[in-house]
Amino acid sequence: MRNTLYALTNELKRLKAAGVHSVSVDASGIDRLRLAITQNKKLSQQTSTARPSPKLGDIDESSKQLLGNVEPGSLLPIPPKIKLPEGDKKTRWQALRELVINDEICLKQVRPGMPVVFGVGDIDAKVMFVGEAPGAEEETSGEPFVGPAGQLLTKMIGAMGLSRETVYIGNIMKWRPQIIPNSKGGQIGNRPPTLEEMQYCLPFLSAQIEIVDPQLIVALGSTAAHGLLGDKAFATLGEVRGKWHEFGGKPLMVTYHPSYILRNKTNRSKRMIWEDLLLVMERVSLPISDKQRGFFLNR
Repeated sequence: MRNTLYALTNELKRLKAAGVHSVSVDASGIDRLRLAITQNKKLSQQTSTARPSPKLGDIDESSKQLLGNVEPGSLLPIPPKIKLPEGDKKTRWQALRELVINDEICLKQVRPGMPVVFGVGDIDAKVMFVGEAPGAEEETSGEPFVGPAGQLLTKMIGAMGLSRETVYIGNIMKWRPQIIPNSKGGQIGNRPPTLEEMQYCLPFLSAQIEIVDPQLIVALGSTAAHGLLGDKAFATLGEVRGKWHEFGGKPLMVTYHPSYILRNKTNRSKRMIWEDLLLVMERVSLPISDKQRGFFLNR
């Protein structure tokens, strides 16, 4: 129940950062939310009465071995240090891929039968797109950005004169952040990854960037931007989108997640993202036609 409420709270925060100021909720949804809050309060009272919150020192040895090198107050090990092997780009890339998809912590976080999601695209790409985490479709396919938002991203990349095969697409997170499963063991809905989860996976992304060596990176959405720029870097995405930043020594452009357009299907919303992508095209010296410069302008 707590995870569900946590997921809801973080999704509302993400929507607010993306510029969404209202959501529609019917009466039955309000009733269910009130019931969930009431149940959570009762559970919290029972838990606090029964025993104090456990500390790291209270965890038994077998649990410590399972969790690995855990810092105080943490549920995940400290971020791994990635040492890439010598050799050509393909050799180093394959070694990194094997390391990530077989990472013990990543494998413990994915749901049974689901893969660790590494990334897809050209390892010689000029442009790398980075999202926050896999969703339901990505978890099933093992490939980032294949759901509705991913299909829209593919169209956006095509409008730039590129393709999924000529760019690199990945997420900070290599697994779908879990919430309490339903009665059939499935997961309904998504939650944004926590800062701790993203920090654990960032060394994997940094290693991908090191090998691909793109000319620039595009961060898609508020959560991904927080993961790359820092949790306190901005309050709303509008503060940092459309401006050049830096991550890992590479120019970083922040823009809205494609799902933002799916929720706000207006030329104004499309134009905001497109203006950011025009800056990207200019930075990597892609040709820009008059038609492209006029995309989504109000008519």
